[in-house]
Amino acid sequence: MVSTPSAGAPRAKNWLVWFIGFIVLLLALLAAYTWLVLNWSYSTGERAGYVQKFSQKGWLCKTWEGEMAIVAIPGSLPEIFKFTVRDDGVAAIINSHMGKRVSIAYEQHVGIPSTCFGETGYYVGKIHVVE
Repeated sequence: MVSTPSAGAPRAKNWLVWFIGFIVLLLALLAAYTWLVLNWSYSTGERAGYVQKFSQKGWLCKTWEGEMAIVAIPGSLPEIFKFTVRDDGVAAIINSHMGKRVSIAYEQHVGIPSTCFGETGYYVGKIHVVE
């Protein structure tokens, strides 16, 4: 008498392969989306003002977070511009120029999936002192 394997075993194996493939595809799509939003900027620009707050934050992913006070007319309330710095070299330059009027060049990235890459969407890449 010849026994035949049950028909349920191959189906269960196929279902597991499809499920693992689906999870891998989702992770690949999430990684591609994250790479895209971090490397393609929505806008670029410069702002000038006084850096009034700058600190390194994060439990796992450490980024530098700062606030710049932008004063248009002396005596008026300043506009606060919040920004993120991911480069330690740029962060060191900002720390050395605290209290001076500076101009920062930034890129805005929209749709970042996690605060691990920074609390704001404005990433500073360059800074110089305004005389």
